[in-house]
Amino acid sequence: MTQARDLADIIAGANTLPSASMPSGSVIQVQRTMFTSTNTISLSANTDTALTDLTVNITPISTSSIIKIEAMVNGEWGNQDGATDGVWFFYRDTTKLSHASAGNRKVGIAMGTSLTYSSGDSSSTPEHIYYSYFDSPSSTSQITYKVGVNQRNGYTWNLNRTGSDTDADNMERGISLITVTEIAG
Repeated sequence: MTQARDLADIIAGANTLPSASMPSGSVIQVQRTMFTSTNTISLSANTDTALTDLTVNITPISTSSIIKIEAMVNGEWGNQDGATDGVWFFYRDTTKLSHASAGNRKVGIAMGTSLTYSSGDSSSTPEHIYYSYFDSPSSTSQITYKVGVNQRNGYTWNLNRTGSDTDADNMERGISLITVTEIAG
């Protein structure tokens, strides 16, 4: 009955719903960053790199919360081979969130990017990646989440644009985003 009373009070404008009263699985808050400009990111071979344009902060209200992280990254590799031999992951502050270490293998959350073209269109047709992850940070301090990538050959990533990006109707631009959702644990 307490949760019903709390909800009735919120509707009446009397107070806010205490986080302890939220049932497990309830959405507590959502934070997001939408990057609408363009950028070219130079990657070093076999090096974990944060895409600083895709960073979002959240301050969880409970140490038992789960944080769902989602990213949609649009762009195009500077070389078509960049779509393979790479992984995408997230950072929680400076901690890499990914598959556990596995020998010499690259580890991440998502592998490669979606190719939508043949090699003849390798500088004029964008690629994308969408991936998500559930994190349990056990913290009520501000956390910074970032999109991360590691590519074997260190090609450039053209964020929200095609490789050549000339002003023509066959050159696309898009928007990329990172979203974090605090979920009651």
